[in-house]
Amino acid sequence: MIMKIVILAAGMGSRLGNPFPKPLTPLVNGKSIMQMQVDNINSYYSVEDINVVVGFKKDLIMERFPEVSYIYNPLFDTTNTSKSLLRALRKFKDKSVLWMNGDVVFDEKLFDVLNPFIKKKQSFVAVNTSKVADEEVKYTLENGFIKELSKTVKGGLGEAVGINYIASKDINSFIARLEECDANDYFERGIEIAIEKDGLEVCAVDISQFNCMEVDFQEDLDNANKLLE
Repeated sequence: MIMKIVILAAGMGSRLGNPFPKPLTPLVNGKSIMQMQVDNINSYYSVEDINVVVGFKKDLIMERFPEVSYIYNPLFDTTNTSKSLLRALRKFKDKSVLWMNGDVVFDEKLFDVLNPFIKKKQSFVAVNTSKVADEEVKYTLENGFIKELSKTVKGGLGEAVGINYIASKDINSFIARLEECDANDYFERGIEIAIEKDGLEVCAVDISQFNCMEVDFQEDLDNANKLLE
């Protein structure tokens, strides 16, 4: 399958308070968050297809992972994930792209659930239906596809976990909608606009059976480490 993989690692991760990029946060298994991501991806796909969007202290990441490709977001301190993802997708306009936030700790086996959707080129957002926290990105469905996707959704059916896929047939409309996003928007806003304006069909793929969590705060890191022990 011709697919590119993007890791969004440009942000400053200031909530954890470390002096280095959040993807380099060490875990109890001896790996950093990003090392675990790269290893997991490499178990199913090719490390040569990984492209990391970097910004904050980019050299620290680039020195650690010389085997992957890089895209630089020079506006990392004034833009959000919508603009980091946009920089990556502009490079891959004719390809399908699997992307993830650089702070997601997950069990590689969740790719077994995602791969059938990738094979049939069905755009999706991976979701956890076992919990719906106020501060997380939530979603609603209409006719089997995502209708709303944001932190302010009311009556959310679950949380987006930060692993997503856009099929090649959908990528150009998604790029156009990411361009419409404000600088401080998350990429989910671009998905929402494409659903609303272009009728983009995005599945919610339930990966609740697997460990998967975004690390925003120390409490998240503690919980992620408990899962790895």
